[in-house]
Amino acid sequence: RYRNFRTFTSPRPSQFSCLAVDSSGEIVSAGSQDSFEIFIWSMQSGRLLDVLSGHEGPISSLSFNPMKCVLASASWDKTVKLWDMLDSWRTKETLILNSDVLVVAFRPDGHELAVAALNGQITFWDHENAVQTGSIEGRHDLQMGRKELDKITAKHAAKGKSFTTLCYSADGQSILAGGLSKFVCIYNVKEQILIKKFEISCNFSLDAMEVCDHSSQAFSFINVFSNTSSFSWFCEGEWNCKSNSLTLSLLNLDRLQKHSFVLIYSSLPGRSWAATTTEGLLIYSLDSGLIFDPFDLDIDVTPSNIRKKLHQKEYTVAIIMAFKLNEKKLIQEVIEAVPSNEVDVVCSSLPDLYVEKTLEFLASAFETSCHLEFYLIWAHKLLMLHGQKLKTR
Repeated sequence: RYRNFRTFTSPRPSQFSCLAVDSSGEIVSAGSQDSFEIFIWSMQSGRLLDVLSGHEGPISSLSFNPMKCVLASASWDKTVKLWDMLDSWRTKETLILNSDVLVVAFRPDGHELAVAALNGQITFWDHENAVQTGSIEGRHDLQMGRKELDKITAKHAAKGKSFTTLCYSADGQSILAGGLSKFVCIYNVKEQILIKKFEISCNFSLDAMEVCDHSSQAFSFINVFSNTSSFSWFCEGEWNCKSNSLTLSLLNLDRLQKHSFVLIYSSLPGRSWAATTTEGLLIYSLDSGLIFDPFDLDIDVTPSNIRKKLHQKEYTVAIIMAFKLNEKKLIQEVIEAVPSNEVDVVCSSLPDLYVEKTLEFLASAFETSCHLEFYLIWAHKLLMLHGQKLKTR
């Protein structure tokens, strides 16, 4: 189990705002929010190696170059500083931006640096030559509604939105960005265009999650009371003379105030990514077969116990346990391990709930499996024994 084996402390009390570990796992760095300093420790000894000074605002983000001994630090003083680990942690370069810097991230090959600022822009830099190579205007892609206490429209409020976390894909061709929004955006770095937006929440108990439009000039204020909900809703609107329409923002009096991202990480093969959000840990993957979605699981349902039941020729129990674990390859292994002369007995002893699950599995297996006759025997026996029950449902 995990335990605390090392504690890093600063010479004087400081409020740490960000953390980074180099690719070797030997160097740990933390940025301070009050003293504007960066502290460097050795993971092996726990000793403070250096204190880096130079920023004139709180340190918002740190990132180590995965290929070189370089640390990038972002600050609210509108600068990104590059520190050379091999040159006594001296400032190698300072990148000047037009707005407070919120987060920095190196491309996996270490040749490019992505920077997200308070103005909603993501800029890309050749950090070796301190040259900006591109930028993405992502402020409007965050697309937040109007909050309960906002005194301005959602359109004007969007001007203050920004990304607070960045992560490159494994190949470095795309970048994921998230912030105080219900969307995660994926951009193509080379083309600097939005590829896809993921709406990660439909929770209307969070503030500013819904926007509605009304074309009638007669409405200026609407009270809506629902008999099926404990919430009281109301709409506030602003009349637009040019478009002859009224934009209404639907609000909730008892809402949570924020929907935010803490971190976004991409997997090494680049086929999945995860985000920690207000709603919890969310994992998106191109490989749907890798999703672990157990059904009625308990501690005794394990692959080893399932194979033990197969060895003991308790086929019905093994099938039920396999469906509880709900791993497709394991279900296939168990069903194909049942001898054809035992299929009739197993089908007759399956509970109704698992009859449906077995038929669903067979339907998908017909498209890919080479054991077509064997699966047809299964389907025939199940329908002959349980068809009448299934028909009456």
